[in-house]
Amino acid sequence: MKLKTKIHLLTTLLMLVILVATNSGIYFLYEKFAYNTEYSQLHTRANDLSSTLSQLNAQTNLQQVLRAYMPAGGAIYVYDGENLKTKVQATLDMPDVTSITYTMPTIWIDGTIVDITLQQSMEEVESTLDLLKAILIVVSIIATIPIFLASLALGRLILLPLERLNATMRKSALTGKYEKMDIPAKGGDELAKINRTFNMMMVKLEQHYQKQQEFVSNASHELKTPITVIESYAKLLLRRGLDNREVAQESLQAIANESSRMHEMVLQLLELAKNNEHMDIHIEQLELAPFLNKVAAQMQQAYHRNFIVDAEAPQFMDSDEKILKQLLFILLDNARKYSEDDVHISTAETTTHVRMTIQDFGVGIPAEHVPHLFERFYRVTEDRNRKTGGSGLGLAIAHELAGQLGITIDVESTVGEGSSFTLCIPKEGQQ
Repeated sequence: MKLKTKIHLLTTLLMLVILVATNSGIYFLYEKFAYNTEYSQLHTRANDLSSTLSQLNAQTNLQQVLRAYMPAGGAIYVYDGENLKTKVQATLDMPDVTSITYTMPTIWIDGTIVDITLQQSMEEVESTLDLLKAILIVVSIIATIPIFLASLALGRLILLPLERLNATMRKSALTGKYEKMDIPAKGGDELAKINRTFNMMMVKLEQHYQKQQEFVSNASHELKTPITVIESYAKLLLRRGLDNREVAQESLQAIANESSRMHEMVLQLLELAKNNEHMDIHIEQLELAPFLNKVAAQMQQAYHRNFIVDAEAPQFMDSDEKILKQLLFILLDNARKYSEDDVHISTAETTTHVRMTIQDFGVGIPAEHVPHLFERFYRVTEDRNRKTGGSGLGLAIAHELAGQLGITIDVESTVGEGSSFTLCIPKEGQQ
Protein backbone atom coordinates (compact mmCIF):
# COMPACT_ATOMS: atom_id res chain seq x y z
CA MET A 1 0.00 0.00 0.00
CA LYS A 2 1.34 3.42 -0.96
CA LEU A 3 2.11 5.96 1.70
CA LYS A 4 -0.41 8.36 0.16
CA THR A 5 -3.19 5.73 0.46
CA LYS A 6 -2.20 5.01 4.06
CA ILE A 7 -2.39 8.71 4.94
CA HIS A 8 -5.82 9.03 3.29
CA LEU A 9 -7.25 5.98 5.00
CA LEU A 10 -5.76 6.62 8.43
CA THR A 11 -6.62 10.33 8.59
CA THR A 12 -10.17 9.78 7.29
CA LEU A 13 -10.76 6.85 9.65
CA LEU A 14 -9.33 8.76 12.60
CA MET A 15 -11.46 11.83 11.94
CA LEU A 16 -14.58 9.67 11.53
CA VAL A 17 -13.89 7.89 14.81
CA ILE A 18 -13.45 11.25 16.53
CA LEU A 19 -16.63 12.60 14.90
CA VAL A 20 -18.70 9.54 15.84
CA ALA A 21 -17.36 9.59 19.40
CA THR A 22 -18.11 13.33 19.71
CA ASN A 23 -21.64 13.03 18.31
CA SER A 24 -22.36 9.99 20.49
CA GLY A 25 -21.19 11.93 23.52
CA ILE A 26 -23.43 14.86 22.57
CA TYR A 27 -26.44 12.55 22.14
CA PHE A 28 -26.04 10.69 25.45
CA LEU A 29 -25.31 13.88 27.40
CA TYR A 30 -28.43 15.54 25.95
CA GLU A 31 -30.50 12.44 26.69
CA LYS A 32 -29.37 12.37 30.31
CA PHE A 33 -29.93 16.11 30.69
CA ALA A 34 -33.44 15.89 29.18
CA TYR A 35 -34.54 13.02 31.44
CA ASN A 36 -33.04 14.68 34.53
CA THR A 37 -34.80 17.94 33.71
CA GLU A 38 -38.18 16.20 33.26
CA TYR A 39 -37.75 14.20 36.45
CA SER A 40 -36.83 17.36 38.39
CA GLN A 41 -39.92 19.12 37.09
CA LEU A 42 -42.10 16.11 38.03
CA HIS A 43 -40.58 16.16 41.54
CA THR A 44 -41.41 19.87 41.93
CA ARG A 45 -44.98 19.30 40.66
CA ALA A 46 -45.49 16.47 43.18
CA ASN A 47 -44.32 18.68 46.06
CA ASP A 48 -46.66 21.48 45.01
CA LEU A 49 -49.60 19.02 44.75
CA SER A 50 -48.85 17.60 48.21
CA SER A 51 -48.77 21.10 49.69
CA THR A 52 -52.09 21.96 48.03
CA LEU A 53 -53.83 18.75 49.13
CA SER A 54 -52.92 19.41 52.77
CA GLN A 55 -54.94 22.65 52.60
CA LEU A 56 -58.15 21.25 50.95
CA ASN A 57 -61.38 20.14 52.61
CA ALA A 58 -64.10 17.66 51.71
CA GLN A 59 -66.13 20.18 49.66
CA THR A 60 -63.29 20.80 47.20
CA ASN A 61 -63.63 19.41 43.65
CA LEU A 62 -60.73 16.99 43.87
CA GLN A 63 -60.66 16.07 40.18
CA GLN A 64 -60.19 19.68 39.14
CA VAL A 65 -57.30 20.09 41.58
CA LEU A 66 -55.61 16.91 40.37
CA ARG A 67 -56.05 17.92 36.73
CA ALA A 68 -54.43 21.26 37.51
CA TYR A 69 -51.25 19.44 38.61
CA MET A 70 -51.39 16.61 36.09
CA PRO A 71 -48.29 16.43 33.84
CA ALA A 72 -48.87 17.04 30.13
CA GLY A 73 -49.87 13.75 28.50
CA GLY A 74 -49.49 12.02 31.86
CA ALA A 75 -51.55 10.84 34.85
CA ILE A 76 -51.91 11.06 38.64
CA TYR A 77 -52.68 8.01 40.79
CA VAL A 78 -53.63 8.09 44.48
CA TYR A 79 -53.15 4.82 46.44
CA ASP A 80 -54.44 4.01 49.90
CA GLY A 81 -52.08 1.25 50.75
CA GLU A 82 -52.30 -1.13 47.81
CA ASN A 83 -55.75 0.05 46.71
CA LEU A 84 -56.25 2.67 44.04
CA LYS A 85 -58.15 5.50 45.67
CA THR A 86 -58.52 7.76 42.61
CA LYS A 87 -56.80 8.68 39.41
CA VAL A 88 -56.80 11.30 36.69
CA GLN A 89 -55.10 11.00 33.28
CA ALA A 90 -54.91 12.80 29.97
CA THR A 91 -56.66 10.03 27.95
CA LEU A 92 -58.61 6.95 28.77
CA ASP A 93 -55.60 4.81 27.98
CA MET A 94 -52.00 5.97 28.35
CA PRO A 95 -50.08 5.66 25.09
CA ASP A 96 -47.54 2.86 24.95
CA VAL A 97 -44.51 5.11 25.24
CA THR A 98 -41.68 5.54 27.69
CA SER A 99 -42.68 7.41 30.80
CA ILE A 100 -41.23 8.45 34.13
CA THR A 101 -42.98 8.29 37.50
CA TYR A 102 -42.53 9.89 40.87
CA THR A 103 -44.23 8.66 44.06
CA MET A 104 -44.41 10.42 47.42
CA PRO A 105 -46.57 10.12 50.58
CA THR A 106 -48.95 12.95 51.49
CA ILE A 107 -51.92 13.78 53.76
CA TRP A 108 -55.25 13.27 52.03
CA ILE A 109 -58.19 15.63 52.53
CA ASP A 110 -59.70 13.26 55.11
CA GLY A 111 -56.48 13.25 57.14
CA THR A 112 -55.25 9.81 56.03
CA ILE A 113 -51.80 9.09 54.57
CA VAL A 114 -51.84 8.18 50.88
CA ASP A 115 -49.24 7.68 48.15
CA ILE A 116 -49.42 10.01 45.19
CA THR A 117 -47.79 8.79 41.93
CA LEU A 118 -47.25 11.25 39.10
CA GLN A 119 -46.60 9.70 35.72
CA GLN A 120 -45.32 11.72 32.75
CA SER A 121 -45.01 10.65 29.13
CA MET A 122 -41.55 11.09 27.53
CA GLU A 123 -42.95 11.05 24.00
CA GLU A 124 -41.86 14.61 23.23
CA VAL A 125 -38.40 14.01 24.69
CA GLU A 126 -38.02 10.83 22.62
CA SER A 127 -39.14 12.68 19.51
CA THR A 128 -36.56 15.35 20.20
CA LEU A 129 -33.89 12.70 20.76
CA ASP A 130 -34.83 10.95 17.50
CA LEU A 131 -34.57 14.26 15.69
CA LEU A 132 -31.18 14.95 17.32
CA LYS A 133 -29.97 11.47 16.35
CA ALA A 134 -30.99 12.02 12.73
CA ILE A 135 -29.29 15.42 12.66
CA LEU A 136 -26.05 14.01 14.08
CA ILE A 137 -26.04 11.14 11.58
CA VAL A 138 -26.60 13.52 8.66
CA VAL A 139 -23.89 15.86 9.97
CA SER A 140 -21.47 12.93 10.27
CA ILE A 141 -22.17 11.81 6.70
CA ILE A 142 -21.82 15.34 5.33
CA ALA A 143 -18.66 15.95 7.38
CA THR A 144 -17.06 12.88 5.77
CA ILE A 145 -16.67 14.80 2.50
CA PRO A 146 -14.50 17.68 3.83
CA ILE A 147 -12.63 15.17 6.02
CA PHE A 148 -11.74 13.11 2.97
CA LEU A 149 -10.78 16.21 1.00
CA ALA A 150 -8.68 17.42 3.95
CA SER A 151 -6.87 14.06 4.05
CA LEU A 152 -6.13 14.41 0.34
CA ALA A 153 -4.74 17.90 0.90
CA LEU A 154 -2.71 16.70 3.91
CA GLY A 155 -1.29 13.80 1.95
CA ARG A 156 -0.34 16.09 -0.90
CA LEU A 157 1.17 18.63 1.49
CA ILE A 158 3.35 15.99 3.12
CA LEU A 159 4.21 13.85 0.12
CA LEU A 160 4.78 16.46 -2.57
CA PRO A 161 8.11 17.68 -1.06
CA LEU A 162 9.13 14.06 -0.46
CA GLU A 163 8.29 13.16 -4.06
CA ARG A 164 10.36 16.12 -5.26
CA LEU A 165 13.21 15.01 -3.00
CA ASN A 166 12.96 11.47 -4.37
CA ALA A 167 12.92 12.79 -7.95
CA THR A 168 16.01 14.90 -7.24
CA MET A 169 17.87 11.93 -5.75
CA ARG A 170 16.91 9.73 -8.72
CA LYS A 171 18.09 12.44 -11.09
CA SER A 172 21.39 12.66 -9.19
CA ALA A 173 21.80 8.89 -9.42
CA LEU A 174 21.07 8.84 -13.16
CA THR A 175 23.10 11.89 -14.20
CA GLY A 176 25.95 11.49 -11.73
CA LYS A 177 25.58 15.15 -10.80
CA TYR A 178 24.92 16.60 -7.36
CA GLU A 179 21.40 17.93 -7.97
CA LYS A 180 19.89 20.23 -5.36
CA MET A 181 16.35 21.11 -4.28
CA ASP A 182 14.71 24.41 -5.14
CA ILE A 183 13.82 25.89 -1.75
CA PRO A 184 11.90 29.15 -1.21
CA ALA A 185 13.76 31.81 0.70
CA LYS A 186 11.11 31.78 3.44
CA GLY A 187 9.68 28.79 5.23
CA GLY A 188 10.94 27.02 8.30
CA ASP A 189 8.82 23.88 8.62
CA GLU A 190 10.34 20.43 9.02
CA LEU A 191 10.07 19.57 5.31
CA ALA A 192 11.91 22.76 4.36
CA LYS A 193 14.61 21.88 6.90
CA ILE A 194 14.93 18.40 5.38
CA ASN A 195 15.38 19.95 1.93
CA ARG A 196 17.99 22.39 3.25
CA THR A 197 19.82 19.53 4.96
CA PHE A 198 19.72 17.56 1.71
CA ASN A 199 21.20 20.51 -0.19
CA MET A 200 23.93 20.90 2.44
CA MET A 201 24.70 17.19 2.10
CA MET A 202 24.90 17.51 -1.70
CA VAL A 203 27.25 20.49 -1.37
CA LYS A 204 29.47 18.54 1.04
CA LEU A 205 29.47 15.47 -1.22
CA GLU A 206 30.31 17.59 -4.24
CA GLN A 207 33.13 19.29 -2.36
CA HIS A 208 34.52 15.95 -1.17
CA TYR A 209 34.23 14.52 -4.67
CA GLN A 210 36.07 17.49 -6.13
CA LYS A 211 38.75 17.20 -3.47
CA GLN A 212 39.04 13.50 -4.19
CA GLN A 213 39.35 14.13 -7.92
CA GLU A 214 41.89 16.85 -7.27
CA PHE A 215 43.79 14.60 -4.90
CA VAL A 216 43.87 11.73 -7.39
CA SER A 217 44.89 14.09 -10.17
CA ASN A 218 47.64 15.65 -8.09
CA ALA A 219 48.84 12.30 -6.79
CA SER A 220 48.94 10.92 -10.34
CA HIS A 221 50.86 13.97 -11.50
CA GLU A 222 53.32 13.82 -8.61
CA LEU A 223 53.96 10.10 -9.04
CA LYS A 224 54.23 10.44 -12.79
CA THR A 225 57.37 12.61 -12.57
CA PRO A 226 59.58 10.18 -10.58
CA ILE A 227 58.28 7.24 -12.60
CA THR A 228 59.17 9.06 -15.82
CA VAL A 229 62.64 9.88 -14.49
CA ILE A 230 63.21 6.29 -13.38
CA GLU A 231 62.00 4.94 -16.72
CA SER A 232 64.20 7.38 -18.70
CA TYR A 233 67.37 6.57 -16.74
CA ALA A 234 66.59 2.86 -16.85
CA LYS A 235 66.42 3.00 -20.65
CA LEU A 236 69.60 5.08 -20.73
CA LEU A 237 71.27 2.49 -18.53
CA LEU A 238 70.16 -0.29 -20.86
CA ARG A 239 71.44 1.54 -23.91
CA ARG A 240 74.81 2.84 -22.71
CA GLY A 241 75.20 2.19 -19.00
CA LEU A 242 76.80 -1.21 -19.29
CA ASP A 243 79.69 0.24 -21.28
CA ASN A 244 79.94 3.68 -19.67
CA ARG A 245 80.58 3.73 -15.92
CA GLU A 246 79.74 7.46 -15.58
CA VAL A 247 76.38 7.00 -17.32
CA ALA A 248 75.67 3.97 -15.15
CA GLN A 249 76.58 5.87 -11.99
CA GLU A 250 74.42 8.86 -12.95
CA SER A 251 71.50 6.66 -13.92
CA LEU A 252 71.59 4.55 -10.76
CA GLN A 253 71.92 7.64 -8.58
CA ALA A 254 68.92 9.29 -10.26
CA ILE A 255 66.87 6.08 -10.00
CA ALA A 256 67.76 5.77 -6.31
CA ASN A 257 66.87 9.41 -5.60
CA GLU A 258 63.55 9.30 -7.41
CA SER A 259 62.67 5.92 -5.89
CA SER A 260 63.35 7.34 -2.44
CA ARG A 261 61.25 10.41 -3.17
CA MET A 262 58.41 8.29 -4.55
CA HIS A 263 58.60 6.01 -1.52
CA GLU A 264 58.31 9.01 0.81
CA MET A 265 55.35 10.36 -1.17
CA VAL A 266 53.51 7.02 -1.04
CA LEU A 267 54.05 6.85 2.71
CA GLN A 268 52.68 10.38 3.08
CA LEU A 269 49.63 9.52 0.95
CA LEU A 270 48.98 6.49 3.17
CA GLU A 271 49.40 8.72 6.22
CA LEU A 272 46.82 11.15 4.88
CA ALA A 273 44.38 8.32 4.21
CA LYS A 274 44.92 6.99 7.74
CA ASN A 275 44.43 10.41 9.32
CA ASN A 276 41.09 10.81 7.55
CA GLU A 277 39.84 7.80 9.48
CA HIS A 278 38.95 7.86 13.14
CA MET A 279 42.03 7.89 15.36
CA ASP A 280 42.16 6.69 18.94
CA ILE A 281 43.08 9.71 21.05
CA HIS A 282 44.74 9.11 24.42
CA ILE A 283 45.01 12.40 26.29
CA GLU A 284 47.58 12.34 29.08
CA GLN A 285 49.57 14.84 31.10
CA LEU A 286 52.95 15.58 29.56
CA GLU A 287 55.91 17.23 31.26
CA LEU A 288 56.57 19.83 28.58
CA ALA A 289 60.33 20.52 28.79
CA PRO A 290 61.48 16.86 28.81
CA PHE A 291 59.03 16.05 26.02
CA LEU A 292 60.31 18.84 23.74
CA ASN A 293 63.96 18.13 24.58
CA LYS A 294 63.46 14.50 23.56
CA VAL A 295 61.85 15.53 20.26
CA ALA A 296 64.64 18.05 19.56
CA ALA A 297 67.34 15.46 20.37
CA GLN A 298 65.83 12.96 17.93
CA MET A 299 65.72 15.58 15.16
CA GLN A 300 69.26 16.71 15.92
CA GLN A 301 70.57 13.17 15.79
CA ALA A 302 68.81 12.48 12.48
CA TYR A 303 69.80 15.66 10.64
CA HIS A 304 72.86 16.93 12.54
CA ARG A 305 71.25 20.33 13.06
CA ASN A 306 70.66 22.42 16.19
CA PHE A 307 67.10 22.48 17.56
CA ILE A 308 67.01 24.83 20.54
CA VAL A 309 64.24 24.42 23.15
CA ASP A 310 63.00 27.24 25.39
CA ALA A 311 60.19 25.71 27.47
CA GLU A 312 60.11 27.41 30.85
CA ALA A 313 56.31 27.69 31.04
CA PRO A 314 54.05 25.92 31.43
CA GLN A 315 55.47 22.93 33.24
CA PHE A 316 52.75 20.48 32.17
CA MET A 317 50.21 20.14 29.36
CA ASP A 318 47.53 17.65 28.30
CA SER A 319 47.66 16.01 24.87
CA ASP A 320 48.24 12.75 22.99
CA GLU A 321 52.02 12.24 23.09
CA LYS A 322 52.27 10.06 19.98
CA ILE A 323 50.20 12.29 17.69
CA LEU A 324 51.72 15.52 19.02
CA LYS A 325 55.24 14.15 18.49
CA GLN A 326 54.38 13.21 14.90
CA LEU A 327 52.98 16.72 14.33
CA LEU A 328 56.16 18.34 15.72
CA PHE A 329 58.41 16.13 13.59
CA ILE A 330 56.66 17.35 10.44
CA LEU A 331 56.89 21.04 11.38
CA LEU A 332 60.50 20.76 12.56
CA ASP A 333 61.49 18.91 9.41
CA ASN A 334 59.77 21.61 7.34
CA ALA A 335 61.69 24.34 9.24
CA ARG A 336 64.98 22.46 8.74
CA LYS A 337 64.48 22.16 5.00
CA TYR A 338 64.05 25.88 4.40
CA SER A 339 66.62 27.26 6.84
CA GLU A 340 70.35 26.80 7.31
CA ASP A 341 70.33 28.32 10.81
CA ASP A 342 69.20 26.88 14.13
CA VAL A 343 65.52 26.08 14.65
CA HIS A 344 63.99 27.39 17.87
CA ILE A 345 61.15 25.83 19.84
CA SER A 346 59.52 28.04 22.49
CA THR A 347 56.40 27.79 24.66
CA ALA A 348 54.01 30.16 26.42
CA GLU A 349 50.54 29.89 27.91
CA THR A 350 47.27 31.79 28.13
CA THR A 351 44.26 31.12 30.32
CA THR A 352 42.86 28.65 27.81
CA HIS A 353 45.76 27.47 25.62
CA VAL A 354 49.38 26.38 25.58
CA ARG A 355 51.21 28.07 22.69
CA MET A 356 54.13 26.19 21.14
CA THR A 357 56.10 28.10 18.45
CA ILE A 358 58.57 26.65 15.94
CA GLN A 359 60.74 29.44 14.52
CA ASP A 360 63.15 29.20 11.60
CA PHE A 361 65.30 31.94 10.07
CA GLY A 362 65.21 30.86 6.48
CA VAL A 363 63.87 32.23 3.20
CA GLY A 364 60.36 32.91 4.49
CA ILE A 365 57.03 32.57 2.69
CA PRO A 366 55.29 35.29 0.64
CA ALA A 367 52.03 36.45 2.27
CA GLU A 368 49.83 35.36 -0.66
CA HIS A 369 50.93 31.75 -0.21
CA VAL A 370 50.32 31.47 3.54
CA PRO A 371 46.53 30.69 3.34
CA HIS A 372 47.25 27.73 1.02
CA LEU A 373 50.10 26.10 2.92
CA PHE A 374 47.98 23.28 4.34
CA GLU A 375 46.42 22.29 1.02
CA ARG A 376 47.54 18.97 -0.41
CA PHE A 377 50.32 19.15 -3.00
CA TYR A 378 50.48 22.93 -2.70
CA ARG A 379 53.92 24.36 -3.40
CA VAL A 380 55.10 27.91 -2.83
CA THR A 381 57.38 27.49 -5.85
CA GLU A 382 58.02 24.40 -7.91
CA ASP A 383 61.80 24.50 -7.71
CA ARG A 384 61.75 25.12 -3.95
CA ASN A 385 60.17 21.75 -3.23
CA ARG A 386 62.23 19.94 -5.83
CA LYS A 387 65.42 21.08 -4.14
CA THR A 388 64.25 20.07 -0.66
CA GLY A 389 62.59 16.84 -1.77
CA GLY A 390 59.17 17.98 -0.58
CA SER A 391 55.96 16.59 -2.04
CA GLY A 392 53.55 19.24 -0.80
CA LEU A 393 51.92 16.76 1.59
CA GLY A 394 53.78 17.32 4.87
CA LEU A 395 51.83 20.37 6.05
CA ALA A 396 48.55 18.81 4.89
CA ILE A 397 49.30 15.84 7.15
CA ALA A 398 50.22 18.23 9.98
CA HIS A 399 46.90 20.01 9.56
CA GLU A 400 45.02 16.69 9.75
CA LEU A 401 46.90 15.67 12.91
CA ALA A 402 46.27 19.05 14.53
CA GLY A 403 42.56 18.74 13.79
CA GLN A 404 42.47 15.36 15.58
CA LEU A 405 43.78 17.04 18.75
CA GLY A 406 41.72 20.24 18.44
CA ILE A 407 44.88 22.24 17.77
CA THR A 408 44.96 25.30 15.53
CA ILE A 409 48.11 26.36 13.67
CA ASP A 410 48.94 30.04 13.20
CA VAL A 411 51.54 30.95 10.58
CA GLU A 412 53.59 34.13 10.44
CA SER A 413 56.32 34.65 7.87
CA THR A 414 58.52 37.40 6.45
CA VAL A 415 60.38 36.86 3.20
CA GLY A 416 64.12 36.76 3.85
CA GLU A 417 63.71 36.59 7.64
CA GLY A 418 62.02 33.27 8.33
CA SER A 419 58.73 31.72 9.42
CA SER A 420 57.03 30.72 12.66
CA PHE A 421 54.38 28.04 13.10
CA THR A 422 52.49 28.37 16.41
CA LEU A 423 50.42 25.48 17.80
CA CYS A 424 47.50 26.64 19.97
CA ILE A 425 46.88 23.61 22.15
CA PRO A 426 43.72 23.78 24.29
CA LYS A 427 44.10 23.13 27.99
CA GLU A 428 42.13 20.45 29.78
CA GLY A 429 38.43 21.39 29.84
CA GLN A 430 38.78 23.80 26.90
CA GLN A 431 38.67 21.20 24.13
